[in-house]
Amino acid sequence: MTSPSSDSGASGTPPTAATAVRIALPGGREVTHRDVAANGARFHVAELGDGPLVLLLHGFPQFWWTWRHQMTALADAGYRAVAMDLRGVGGSDRTPRGYDPANLALDITGVVRSLGEPDAALVGHDLGGYLAWTAAVMRPKLVRRLVVSSMPHPRRWRSAMLSDFGQTRASSHIWGFQRPFVPERQLVADDGALVGELIRDWSGPRLPDEEDVAVYRRAMCIPSTAHCSVEPYRWMMRSMARPDGLQFNRRMKRPVRVPTLHLHGSLDPVMRTRSAAGSGQYVEAPYRWRLFDGLGHFPHEEDPAAFSTELVNWLKDPEPDR
Repeated sequence: MTSPSSDSGASGTPPTAATAVRIALPGGREVTHRDVAANGARFHVAELGDGPLVLLLHGFPQFWWTWRHQMTALADAGYRAVAMDLRGVGGSDRTPRGYDPANLALDITGVVRSLGEPDAALVGHDLGGYLAWTAAVMRPKLVRRLVVSSMPHPRRWRSAMLSDFGQTRASSHIWGFQRPFVPERQLVADDGALVGELIRDWSGPRLPDEEDVAVYRRAMCIPSTAHCSVEPYRWMMRSMARPDGLQFNRRMKRPVRVPTLHLHGSLDPVMRTRSAAGSGQYVEAPYRWRLFDGLGHFPHEEDPAAFSTELVNWLKDPEPDR
């Protein structure tokens, strides 16, 4: 098993999924890496601990390793922490199509089944949060609890992108993704330098370590990853006026009926607080909003202790309040 500082791709050749994403947790904790089949594709998962399943879903421009701190905290608290690489990212299959949120949500619920569990608590950040909202609506029996960070409900997201100029400006990268070919080239240029810039720019005052940034840069340079990473955002924008997008938006009117914890950084420059707040209107179950002061778009990495404490305490609460 390689370490986070392993120099895959240093010779100029792109790193492979095996060398770039099958890495160890901080502190030398042994994590189990394996592949599972779901929804017609193969997905890489990293697993630690035993107990009720907590499935962790990363956002852009990251992969399963973004949850390294929470995996340890969850395992120590008596949970089976499993972080998956979404379709097209990390060690998972890079399929030519299937990057709409409905299909990506079926990837997630399919992984729950493939892991042999009746249900899971879903924890999603950024795009992973968008898909966690979607899975909770589409397959409510497979979702025990829902935790979303740095992402509003999909209907709230759509409304903000269409009517809030401040949010539109904050999401300029998503508009940039609509160009053909250019975003993919930019993401891998100079060994993924743009990935590092985005992570630093989107973080609050607690900037990430350069070694951590290097891990994400290497993962983005795995062939086809950049293209697959931007495809979900292309669908989200281009489908707004198409029948498939309108149908998805109508489908998401169905309320979330599982206890939901919504976490957000007060300094998030990508997803404004006013855009995320108000998502509780789509939840007909206990809903808790928690704003982390002084944190940006990656609260689970910027202050992992505070984030993990909030997460574990809420999961252990038998009757979470509204």
